[in-house]
Amino acid sequence: MARNSSGTIVAGLTAGAIVVVGVLAYHASANAPINPNQAARPGASDSGHPEDKAKKPASTAIPTSSGTGRRVVYALGSKRVWLVGANEQTIRTYQVFPSSVSPAPNTYRVTSRSASVTGSDGVSIEHVVLFHTEGDIVFGFSAAVDGSTPNPNAAKRTGGIRERRADGSAMWTFASLGTEVVVVR
Repeated sequence: MARNSSGTIVAGLTAGAIVVVGVLAYHASANAPINPNQAARPGASDSGHPEDKAKKPASTAIPTSSGTGRRVVYALGSKRVWLVGANEQTIRTYQVFPSSVSPAPNTYRVTSRSASVTGSDGVSIEHVVLFHTEGDIVFGFSAAVDGSTPNPNAAKRTGGIRERRADGSAMWTFASLGTEVVVVR
């Protein structure tokens, strides 16, 4: 009986350790640099100037002018998106790659979703979440299946906001039809 009890204890401790390692791994991945290759290169973010080291990184706090409640926030100036829960907590924030035309700052709602289509740039895209149409320009978030990011061509007026695939998947899960999308400067 003693062996069975000690085996149960060891199994319980092992399972607990696996859970702790999993939670720590999740938190580490959520706080990983957007571009790990850039962080790993010597001198990539270190210019050697003391005044550069004193600069604070760009804030990833939810913009104060973005309303309240569950919503997607898109900041044009910082090219960043926040997925905000009903409790005003950031579920996820990440950089995006806008196209040649940006939507006007305003509050919109998700109007359409497509699992996969061909983008206006001819690239296969997935997790398409559309929130506004202005004339012949459709604004929405999407991720390229091949992982590419658009090269904005001012001659071609498009409103696609490209995300990395993992971010596109998170947006797809979060932004159902009718979800508020707040665009701020």
